[in-house]
Amino acid sequence: MIALGGVIGSGLFVSSGYTIGQAGPLGAVLAYVVGAVIAWLVMSCLGELAVQYPVSGGFHVYAYKAISPAAGFTTAWLYWLCWVAALGSEFTASALLMQRWIPQVDVWIWCVIFAALLFLLNAFSVKWFGEAEFWFSLLKVAAIVVLLIVGFAAIFGFNAGGEAPLLSNFMTEDGLLPTGTTGVFITILSVFYAFSGTELIAIAAGETKDPQVAIPRAIRTTLLRLVIFFVGAIFVIAALVPWDQISLLSDENIEASPFVAIFEIVGIPYAADIMAVVVIIALLSAGNSGLYACSRLMYSMAEMNQLPAAFGKTTERGVPMLSLVISLAAGLICLISSVVSPGAVYLALVSIAGFAVVAVWIVIVVAQMMNRRKIVADGGDIDKLAYKTPMYPWVPIIALVACVISLIAVAFDPNQVAALLFGIPFVVICYIVHKVVIDKPVREDSFVS
Repeated sequence: MIALGGVIGSGLFVSSGYTIGQAGPLGAVLAYVVGAVIAWLVMSCLGELAVQYPVSGGFHVYAYKAISPAAGFTTAWLYWLCWVAALGSEFTASALLMQRWIPQVDVWIWCVIFAALLFLLNAFSVKWFGEAEFWFSLLKVAAIVVLLIVGFAAIFGFNAGGEAPLLSNFMTEDGLLPTGTTGVFITILSVFYAFSGTELIAIAAGETKDPQVAIPRAIRTTLLRLVIFFVGAIFVIAALVPWDQISLLSDENIEASPFVAIFEIVGIPYAADIMAVVVIIALLSAGNSGLYACSRLMYSMAEMNQLPAAFGKTTERGVPMLSLVISLAAGLICLISSVVSPGAVYLALVSIAGFAVVAVWIVIVVAQMMNRRKIVADGGDIDKLAYKTPMYPWVPIIALVACVISLIAVAFDPNQVAALLFGIPFVVICYIVHKVVIDKPVREDSFVS
């Protein structure tokens, strides 16, 4: 449930408008299909590692064991960066949507209010987090199901205008791909950001009952869920909202979520406002999952002797308070929206989070391949693995190539190039810090679930 809640956030509810606007209707659908397949390929690699090493904290442990301690340290901070940036983007998007009703309240004030709410949900106990996330996720799934039902009905003429657009939106004046294949490639990073959260199954692996059964089952259903929720929703939006009118995340119209736009087109009274409320709740749900992941990552690193012990201390309710506070404070980078255009802040955060998640996916794939080699080199039997990545080695190879291409492609998008300018130095700094400052032996008992 945590993974489902984490994966459905602003990447679908808000920045999908950017993808459609840049790639065109068919291009956006293709980008999300590719994204769903690549996410499943990466999760298949992750599943093999998570079942073999069901530890609480996540895949930086796998990078440490299969690649190197510095790789594990860097991976942990990359994923922390991913969720911190995502957290800031969720706050910013939620605050911008609030401008629909209360434009006189500044965006940064709403960011602080939403941050306080998520802090309270995470600070009291894991039970509070779990309860809140269950209802958040249920609401998000319901919202997407309603969108699919109402959207497909509108496609066939059941809307305020009575016209049936069918697939006419897909044939633009400039053809099926109005921006060419380039539009598909340069938006793939934001699409991968939309799928970030699927890897949360590894964060909770050590707390999962019977991971040998639960994790493979979750992976098998991942592709189906992504196709239904993401590709289905993008198809409906692309079919109903003219691609050249959809939100391009500019300063003026970022608050116009494509999901809200659909209900404005359908013409059901108050439906657009209701959907806007649902989208805000959905964004906060994703932020809730992200804050949980950040705090647990820092806790895990402290347990591994890679951060001061204070980050591993928990309250009586089992909450790593210092890790929680530091993660939330970093997520409040979105407050820069008080002096910089909120739209620019949102897109920059999305691109940075996208870079971080793709870099982590690359590490996951490389770790799986190197772990396989180590098993064979140590005389182990691959057939005895409780879960094996299917179609090895093609699955990890295809996933690796696709992830690398997505990082290269983003260099050609001026709206997202900030991801490379910030992300690459971040990786280098993390690696150097581990080599020069940290370089402590990891506590092996921290690998035990």
